[in-house]
Amino acid sequence: MMIRDLKKSCFFLLLFAGSSAVAQVKSFKIASPNEKIVLTFNVSVSGEPSYAISRNNVQVLEPSKLGLVRADGDYSRNLRLLSVSGLEGIAGQYETLVGKRRVNRYSAHQQVFHLSNSAGKALDMIFRVSDDGVAFRYYFPGQSADLKKITNELTSFNFPERARGWLQPMADAQTGWERSNPSYEENYEQGISVGTKSPIRAGWVFPALFQNGDTWVLITESASEGNYAGTRLKPDSPAGEYSIGFPQSPEVFSPQAALLPESKLPWYTPWRIIALGSLKTITESTLGTDLAKPTAERDLSYIKPGKSAWSWVLMKDDSTVYHVQKRFVDYAADMNWEYCLVDAEWDKRIGYEKIAELSEYAQSKKVGLILWYNSAGAWNSTPYTPRNQMLTRESRRAEFARLQKMGIKGVKIDFFGGDGQSFMQYYQDILRDAADHKILVNFHGATLPRGLQVTYPNLMTMESVKGMEFRTFAQVTEDMQPAHCTTIPFTRNVFDPMDYTPMVLHKIPNIKRKTSNGFELALPILFTSGIQHMAETPEGMAHVPDYVKQHLRSLPSTWDDIRFIDGFPGKRAVIARKSGNKWYVAGINGEGTEKELTLDLSFIPGKGKMITDGKEEFSFSQADIVPSRTTSVKLKPAGGFVMVFE
Repeated sequence: MMIRDLKKSCFFLLLFAGSSAVAQVKSFKIASPNEKIVLTFNVSVSGEPSYAISRNNVQVLEPSKLGLVRADGDYSRNLRLLSVSGLEGIAGQYETLVGKRRVNRYSAHQQVFHLSNSAGKALDMIFRVSDDGVAFRYYFPGQSADLKKITNELTSFNFPERARGWLQPMADAQTGWERSNPSYEENYEQGISVGTKSPIRAGWVFPALFQNGDTWVLITESASEGNYAGTRLKPDSPAGEYSIGFPQSPEVFSPQAALLPESKLPWYTPWRIIALGSLKTITESTLGTDLAKPTAERDLSYIKPGKSAWSWVLMKDDSTVYHVQKRFVDYAADMNWEYCLVDAEWDKRIGYEKIAELSEYAQSKKVGLILWYNSAGAWNSTPYTPRNQMLTRESRRAEFARLQKMGIKGVKIDFFGGDGQSFMQYYQDILRDAADHKILVNFHGATLPRGLQVTYPNLMTMESVKGMEFRTFAQVTEDMQPAHCTTIPFTRNVFDPMDYTPMVLHKIPNIKRKTSNGFELALPILFTSGIQHMAETPEGMAHVPDYVKQHLRSLPSTWDDIRFIDGFPGKRAVIARKSGNKWYVAGINGEGTEKELTLDLSFIPGKGKMITDGKEEFSFSQADIVPSRTTSVKLKPAGGFVMVFE
């Protein structure tokens, strides 16, 4: 069916009782611009809305639920379809300072369905179908003086039972160290059968990756404007049908603050994002940011992505003293890195006066300081300071003004309390106030970005992953890194910046490293983050050959383009990124056996160098390489490589 015919693709199925038609099922189809993806929207005889998705004429999602329940009315059944908009072509282009591609283009077909519930109150359902997936959101039109509250969202994603999932459980609120959960720091379940119950009652986090035959599906959400809770998938998925879940009751900024979504009308909900296609399509997609709210900021001159030295991850609390941090400033300057992160307790161990002195010294070396803060209020008992300066607008603006005067470039704010609506507002309040004072922001112990970096370009990165620090705590976590690091390029890091804090090239104290040096060197290219905090220390870097140091000194902080080369979650990942006239190709082996890969690099012109693992532990080797359609690479178990072409 051609696109021009899809505007007329409504058909009516008459159900008869005897010889009389008693009801109608209304069904509509919307195709992607390339016509490979088709969404079918239905309103049943009883007024229940649903949708299904096919790709290349094969069903990807079976009929799945739609609808919401508000405290003042039900918008999930007994709905009446009032009218349908014409099919509209949507096209746009935008730039991002943080992400996989600087210039992003979006094209989709949109159709809006105007409905009313049994009380005659209006609800619109807005669908967009692009070549890389489907997005939809709900809209309550009109005006209201009072807040409306949503008590349930019925949206589901119904997979055939043959599908498999790569899913991260959501930690229960106020569990873990000092009641600091949830923070999106669990291990991924690998290739599990759909319908498998989450081992934790809070459910599954976004993004959630699924494989259904030759189609991959990545589900997430985008464009929350502080008027909705951050959601997740419920722990139960009977017969492969996953449903939207809301935060747990402790996930609030204060006992009186909003947990569930509430807003005055008019009210748009966040976009439900369903990226789908090949694994290459998923990896290269920007669908999660394509629908984010554009920034209103005008002055972006202070927003500079970069790389950062960081002592705490390998040296812990005792490194947060003046002379060590000054040494790390010198280290950052020597490595041509833009920043140095000073972690927890700097206010006690160094103090504001000496931090101002350190900032002045760092600026003389063309290095900017980033300072750590504890966001925490009453939602957890984390003891680290500075604590609570972010809690009120008055206190955080005063703190940001003080930092701006000292020449501090950014803040790392840690230990948030969950995904209730009040916390989603808190993140955005911080970002707005930080932007007013030209302060860059990194959130740790935090929720998923959900495209916030588009709306607030001073958001450089968010943790929201079981990152490098956990490798330093337990050998069992280190042993899982090969599979973990080959999963997150296809899940957590697909749309949003991720502060994994990668790259150890020598030793981890008290831990036997599982990964090779080639593996570790690949991570800052495989993972995207507005500020890439490097875990290695000056002492560890002293063991590295000069050609590796030179590579790290010239490694880009922003990317112009991306190409998926090869991969499978939990087994291997090979991705190419372009910066200027250079292509960087990075690959890692997530398995415990040697792998020989044949890579199609024929799109890359010229010759290059490959850095990979040497024969000895913690060693490297370097060789010339010519890209071709059948470039051969041999990887050690848990090994990796980096190629640079220009």
